[in-house]
Amino acid sequence: MPAIATNGLTRKFGDLVAVDHINLKIEEGELFGLLGPNGAGKTTFIHMLSTVLPPTEGTAKVAGFDIRKTPDAVRTAIGIVFQDPSLDNRLTGRENLDFHGRMYGLTKEQRDKRINKVLELVGLRDRADSFVETYSSGMRRRLEMARGLMHRPKILFLDEPTLGLDPQTRRSIWEYIQTLNKTENVTVILTTHYMEEADYLCDRVGIIDHGKIIALDEPETLKDKLKGDIVSLKVQQPEKYIGIFQKNKFVGEVKVVEDLLHLRVSNGEKLTPKLMELIRKRGGRVQAVSLRRPTLEDVFILHTGRAIREEEVKPSETRWRMMARTRR
Repeated sequence: MPAIATNGLTRKFGDLVAVDHINLKIEEGELFGLLGPNGAGKTTFIHMLSTVLPPTEGTAKVAGFDIRKTPDAVRTAIGIVFQDPSLDNRLTGRENLDFHGRMYGLTKEQRDKRINKVLELVGLRDRADSFVETYSSGMRRRLEMARGLMHRPKILFLDEPTLGLDPQTRRSIWEYIQTLNKTENVTVILTTHYMEEADYLCDRVGIIDHGKIIALDEPETLKDKLKGDIVSLKVQQPEKYIGIFQKNKFVGEVKVVEDLLHLRVSNGEKLTPKLMELIRKRGGRVQAVSLRRPTLEDVFILHTGRAIREEEVKPSETRWRMMARTRR
């Protein structure tokens, strides 16, 4: 039985289709990533699976429980870490976890044992009795993950778990996520707009855009499907060179993002000088050039014609916009 199975799952806010008929299966024990720009529908998707929002159409089973028919059973089976901080800064780390355990009906003995366990997992045992207001942002994120594990959920949702953290702290959080997935035998579903995060962490990645899954597979498989290297050329008016490169037998794909020409070629190191020469012969000038292996962003560009960063908006803006639509 899959940990999660969705059937035509859809959520609308007025005329806005935030999640558009998603059919998806996530296996038990999987570390699954939903990658896409802010506003693509990632958080709305997670909110429906966790019963925070009801679907407009379709349904889903989470840990075998129907989100429409048995929402209480779903909530018992999951843990969730939201984008926005939700800890009580006036309590200690231990007190935050104890309160969560009480909410789930754990006895004092169960709470004490579980608190020590989850604090050990996230490396906060030595700060258990410090007030949360003294924690760094990375420590607070780790405590939120520990809280989500207090009642031994089968599935843990992490919504943008490293949003706003510095690169070093982000890497540290990645290690803890992998540890939780393995040592707790918990299925982890995380949303992110960081390509390297999805690439590094996830067994499989679903790339989402405008509420639809546009690509789904293991990160390496998604990148391998592009075949070859990516040559990026910065030029003025890049659109006028599209036709030229589309006719070139050595170029497999041409995309323009802002002032960059992204060209997929079979032997980038050898062909880059020739590609630059084609532009020079037509009166153009290459201002910058890069050669690299395909990334998950290249997969996104292939399917959408734009980069993930172009679509980024503030999460709070999207959330408040949706809440306003819901209240109407």
